[in-house]
Amino acid sequence: MVSMSNSASSLIAADLGNNRIKLGLFRAGAAGAALPEPDAWMAIVHAEPNLDQIAAWLSDRAPEPVAWWIGSVNRPTTTRLIDWLRAIRPGDGITLLAARDLPLAVALERPDMVGIDRLLDAVAVNRLRAPDRGAIIVDLGSAITVDLVSPGGAFLGGSIQPGIAMSARALHEFTDLLPWIDMKDLAAPPPALGTATEPAMRSGLFWGAVGGVRQLIERLSEGLEKAPQVFLSGGASPAVAELLGPDVCHVPHLTLAGIALTAASAEARAGY
Repeated sequence: MVSMSNSASSLIAADLGNNRIKLGLFRAGAAGAALPEPDAWMAIVHAEPNLDQIAAWLSDRAPEPVAWWIGSVNRPTTTRLIDWLRAIRPGDGITLLAARDLPLAVALERPDMVGIDRLLDAVAVNRLRAPDRGAIIVDLGSAITVDLVSPGGAFLGGSIQPGIAMSARALHEFTDLLPWIDMKDLAAPPPALGTATEPAMRSGLFWGAVGGVRQLIERLSEGLEKAPQVFLSGGASPAVAELLGPDVCHVPHLTLAGIALTAASAEARAGY
């Protein structure tokens, strides 16, 4: 844990992914809920990395010093954000999270080599799942991760595959004739039968991802005494959740909630 003073009353949870910076503003006491929800949130696309948007976003919401708790899988973006904070908001506290800082058992040889976003999702899911049931976490972002949490709450590992937008980019860049198509936002599943090149690509990208997730859920559930609960998060998950079954739970801000819970746990241990 790399930190500066975190005595502020408000918390900014920062999830730094490979395509977006996602921020959630949590007020004091928010982590007392079953799962904390941000009072406000914003996302910045890396292709438009104007961090001054953050200052404008916070100007009315939190003009006072705040505590930043950062979970990152993108080192250059982390450096840029921390440098910006020190220059523009020097009174804010900064904590950069590592696996050892999380209130989570990780049943792997190298917890430090697991994406912090996957572990933070597990922290949040441990607040949601039934005590006697494990959980499967599907995060649909730049990459699609499908991870397993034991009934005792330990992170057991899982799988990583290319995300839908990443696969779309690969189809375009590694072929001569296939076009670039935007697969970032999927309000509804595309038809399985594509009657031209572009709809056929949309079908393959979307339904291939759904089929892969379904198969992984089935495989990860094998041998468990009780079927694990399934939780989805990430950009394309609203379109996918209902396709995986009526009991699948879509949680939009799972990683941000995991950061807020980690901050609350650390502050409780420190006696704040």
